[in-house]
Amino acid sequence: MSFVVENAIKNGKTVLGIELGSTRIKAVLIGEDNVPIASGSHNWENSFVNNIWTYSVEDIWRGVQDSYQKMVNDVKKQYGVILQTVSAIGFSGMMHGYMTFDKDGELLVPFRTWRNNITEQASKALTELFSYHIPQRWSIAHLYQAILNQEEHIAEISFQTTLAGYIHWKLTGQKVLGVGEASGVFPIDLNTKNYNHRMIDQFNELIAPHNMPWKLENILPKVLVAGENAGVLTEEGAKLLDITGELRAGIPLCPPEGDAGTGMVATNSVAKRTGNVSAGTSVFAMVVLEKELSKVYSEIDLVTTPTGNLVAMAHSNNCSSDLNAWVALFDEFSKVMGMEVDRNKLFGTLYNLALQGDSDCGGLLAYGYLSGEHITHFEEGRPLFVRSLDSNFNLANFMRVHLFTSLGALKMGMDILLKQEGVKLDEILGHGGLFKTKGVGQSIMAAALNVPVSVMETAGEGGAWGIALLASYMINKAEKEPLEEYLSQKVFTEKTGITMSPELKDVEGFEQFMKRYTKGLTIERAAINAS
Repeated sequence: MSFVVENAIKNGKTVLGIELGSTRIKAVLIGEDNVPIASGSHNWENSFVNNIWTYSVEDIWRGVQDSYQKMVNDVKKQYGVILQTVSAIGFSGMMHGYMTFDKDGELLVPFRTWRNNITEQASKALTELFSYHIPQRWSIAHLYQAILNQEEHIAEISFQTTLAGYIHWKLTGQKVLGVGEASGVFPIDLNTKNYNHRMIDQFNELIAPHNMPWKLENILPKVLVAGENAGVLTEEGAKLLDITGELRAGIPLCPPEGDAGTGMVATNSVAKRTGNVSAGTSVFAMVVLEKELSKVYSEIDLVTTPTGNLVAMAHSNNCSSDLNAWVALFDEFSKVMGMEVDRNKLFGTLYNLALQGDSDCGGLLAYGYLSGEHITHFEEGRPLFVRSLDSNFNLANFMRVHLFTSLGALKMGMDILLKQEGVKLDEILGHGGLFKTKGVGQSIMAAALNVPVSVMETAGEGGAWGIALLASYMINKAEKEPLEEYLSQKVFTEKTGITMSPELKDVEGFEQFMKRYTKGLTIERAAINAS
């Protein structure tokens, strides 16, 4: 097997994917069978500078180069080969945010990430104008807010893009975005798989009094769908990516995508009636829709798959952070008592204990709001644990209520889709830290959504693998072969996983908990007002 992989590397038959996440940049090299054969990663953190969450250009390139070099070193260590070429490359990154450049290609203001909730005025105005939900983190909201703020740089804008689009542009010279990434920049017309031109005209008319020297359609990147060629690695780009100079130019690149799209690909959730849920520090679920929703919901974001199909996203800022803090407290207690407990065993024991609790958590209530929560309309949060005199207060119910509440806000968003809109969902693929303890997070999620939940062994490979698969699809697909068919028949055929269907008593218990959760939001509000 090693000999086959070694030959593939030497003959340039491998594919490279690099994703820039919020805390880690990861490079994954896959072989001819689409299985990862080498990887490298670089840890980084955003900075809070002048009230803006940002990453510097220097940090961006240092991270990309370091993750690439570590992957190259992994190749050399495992196979004794110096990587000089691959058959295709793909880049993905955190969606949304704000990167604008002047006519000389210089960044006009520091990169504003998706994390900046500074565009409320613009978000509300554009949602009303378009009759289409425009979240604060979307690129168009950032642009319009800068115009409303009368920022000096806006008249000099020649090009606006995302983090993935910026990397791609610098390596290929092409100003393009994959449609999934573009759908977090500006609304997409599902028929044309391009920006919605009616809304572009509305935006241009809206900003006409500001006398900008540009039109919106002239500063946005071109939209491409999965499978299209998005340019080749230039000589300059090759030197920028590989500072050792070994990497050759001329390698084709697929359209740059966002982390939402690569998550769909990595979990084989791009077909209609499929979905995936990522649960860790935050939690979001994405469902590929068969038709458009009946109306605009502030709780639901609309984006697309990398092929341009409509996706509804329910996103909750808070998931497992408060739960992790309680486990850390039990860890501290065990140390005080002179017991050294393995942290994985501690998590596993406490999580499994939750399955023994009462179906409705014995009347207990908790909120893990470390930060604000837009689904329940909180600008900030206070973690809370609440019980009444007649509640069944024991450790099993205590753990169960903290697992339940980690999905409380998400369930409110998903109920809009599944109950109010009647969206059909055959199953949902789970990935992220909440699913690490086998069977626990999975069964709780199934109870919350009343949908079968599957967890695949490959779910941990992440978005870097997802963008590598999109690059592989571009060069290896058969004529007119859809992405979902390529993934199902050439990537996930032998991938094993476990599916758990919802238990009726757990579904009913979660519904009882949600009545308590919804009613108790007044307690959360009082806690915020009191401090």
